[in-house]
Amino acid sequence: MAATTVRVAALADLHCTKTSQGVFQPLFARVSEAADIAVIAGDLTDYGLPEEAAVLAKELTALRVPAAAVLGNHDLESGKSAEVGQILRDAGLHVLEGDACELAGVGIAGVKGFGGGFGRHALAPWGEGVIKQFVREAVEEALKLEAALARLRTTHIVALLHYAPIQATVDGEPLEIYAFLGSSRLEEPIGRYPVSVVFHGHAHRGQLEGRTKGGVPVYNVSMPLLSRSFADRPPFRVFEVPAGEVGAQPTAAFTRGRRATDAVAS
Repeated sequence: MAATTVRVAALADLHCTKTSQGVFQPLFARVSEAADIAVIAGDLTDYGLPEEAAVLAKELTALRVPAAAVLGNHDLESGKSAEVGQILRDAGLHVLEGDACELAGVGIAGVKGFGGGFGRHALAPWGEGVIKQFVREAVEEALKLEAALARLRTTHIVALLHYAPIQATVDGEPLEIYAFLGSSRLEEPIGRYPVSVVFHGHAHRGQLEGRTKGGVPVYNVSMPLLSRSFADRPPFRVFEVPAGEVGAQPTAAFTRGRRATDAVAS
C-alpha cells in the first residue's frame, strides 16, 4: 500500500569541526529511523573548511534517507564553500545554492539567504556603496529563491533557507543583530508560490515557529534552539507532508500552523 504521507526531518547548525568524528552518526541514525527524507538548513561546518566537510561526509554514512541542504554563513567563512559543497555532494547530499530538487515527491527549493532586517526596519539601498552592496546581496539571494521555486512542479514545496525570512522566528536574539539574522526580502517569493512550509536556522536563540504574511508556517530548526526547547529529544523535528495528487490541500499541520510530529527519543 502506498504511503499517504512523507515524513520530513529538519535540522540546522551542525557546526561540524575537524574533531567531530562520531558525533553526528547517532543523530543521523535517529533521523533515518524517524523520517523518509531530511533537510539541513545551513552551517553544516564550523569554519567552512574542506577538512570539516570531509568529517561530515563520513558522518553522513549513517543517514539512510535522501537529504538536501543549503550552506550557511559559517560554510562561507574560509572562502572554500565550493570545495565544501562538492565534498558533501560526493557524499550524496543534495546541496542547493539557488536551485531545487525533488525527494520522495516533495519539492525542495534551497538558498542560503542573507541579512538586511525585517519590515519597515529593513535596510534600504541608499547611501554608501557598501550599504548598497549589502542590500544587493539580499536581493540576489531572494531572486535565487524565486528561481528555485519556479522550477518546481510538485504539489508540496519546502523552502529551505539558512537566514530567516520573517522576524518572528528570530525574536529572542539581541535586537542589535536582527539585521544580520535574516531579511523580509526572502519572504516575498515565498508568498508568490505554493510553498507548504519554510525551514531555516542561524538564529540559535530565536523562536521555534512563525508565519509569513500569507500564512505559510516558518520553523526555526537550529540545533541549539531545539536542544534547549526539547531537552529530552534529539535535536531535529519531523513534519508530515501528505502524498497526493496535484491540487491536494496541505496537511492541517501546515494550514493551521501546529506541528505535525516532533522526533521523540525512544
